[in-house]
Amino acid sequence: MSDLPRLSSPQTLAVVIPSSAPLARQNPERGLASLREMGFAVRSFYDADAKFQRFAGSDAARAVSMMQAAQDADTGILLALRGGYGLSRLMPLIDWDAFATAGKTCVGYSDFTLCHQQLLRRGVPSLAGPMLCDDALRDPLHHWTLQQFVDVLEHDTHRLQFRQTEAIDAGMQVAEEGRLWGGNLAMLVHTLGTPYWHEEQNGILFLEDIGEHPYRVERMLLQLHYAGVLNRQKAIVLGDFSGYKLAEHDQGYDFAAMLAYIRSLVTVPIVTGLPFGHIPDRATLVVGSQAQLLAQGAEVSLTMHYRLPHLASAPR
Repeated sequence: MSDLPRLSSPQTLAVVIPSSAPLARQNPERGLASLREMGFAVRSFYDADAKFQRFAGSDAARAVSMMQAAQDADTGILLALRGGYGLSRLMPLIDWDAFATAGKTCVGYSDFTLCHQQLLRRGVPSLAGPMLCDDALRDPLHHWTLQQFVDVLEHDTHRLQFRQTEAIDAGMQVAEEGRLWGGNLAMLVHTLGTPYWHEEQNGILFLEDIGEHPYRVERMLLQLHYAGVLNRQKAIVLGDFSGYKLAEHDQGYDFAAMLAYIRSLVTVPIVTGLPFGHIPDRATLVVGSQAQLLAQGAEVSLTMHYRLPHLASAPR
C-alpha cells in the first residue's frame, strides 16, 4: 500500500503547462497517477506532444489552455506541470483580470512566480508549492513536500518551523507580521519597472533561486534595494540558493559573505533557512496570506492565515 498523503475529501485539479515542455525522461502520466492516488480528480489542459522549441506548444496555444482551465466550472485547483521558462512570453496574452476572478487556486513555483504576482496584485491568494514534473514524478517521491500541499489545501492556517542556515547573532529576535509575497528572485527582478511588477509594501518577502552564483544573487538583491523594495518590507526570508559553483578567484566571496554585505545595507531583518526553493523537500507557501514571522536566534516559525479561492464560497 502506498503511503502517499491523501485528501480527506476529493478535490478537482487541472494540470496546466504555461512554460517549458516536459523533459524527455519525464512521463506526466505517472505524475497524474500519483495525484489520483492522493485523492485528486485530475483534468489535463495540455497536450504532451505539442512542443515548440523549448516550450510546451506555441505561446498562443499555452495562453488559450491557461484560460480554458481557469474557466472550467468543474475545476478548483490549477497545478503547473513544470517551470523552466515561458510564462514571461504569455503575460500580454492572458486576460489576468478574468483569470484572477475565476475562483481557482493556482499552484506552482519558479517560473510560475509571475502568475503569483498577477494574482497578488488583484488580491487573490495562490500557492507557491509543488508542480507535477518536479514533485509527483520524483523517484522516490518526497512525501513531506506532498503532505505540505495537502495540509495547506485542507486548512486555513499553516505553520512552518525551521532553523536559520547562515551565521547569525544568537540574540537575534524578529517578530513581524505582514502579507506574504515573493518567489523566485530572478523572476521578480525580471518584472521590476514593467506593468507586471507588483510589490506588497510592509510585507514579508520570501526569495529563492537556483544556479545563481552569489554575485548574481547580490546583483539582483541590490536592484531591489536600489529600487527601495527591500527596506519597504517588514522582513525578508531566504529559502534555498544552490546549484552554483564558486571559483578560485572568488577568494572567500561566498554566499555568507554576500549576505553579510546585503545585511549591512538593508534595515529590515533577513532570515534564512526557509525550506523552499528548487529542493526535494519543499514547503507550500500561501502567497497573499497574512503571515507572522517569529525568530529567536536560529529558531524560526512562519504562520500563514488564508482563505483559498476555490474554497472562498464554501461554508466554513
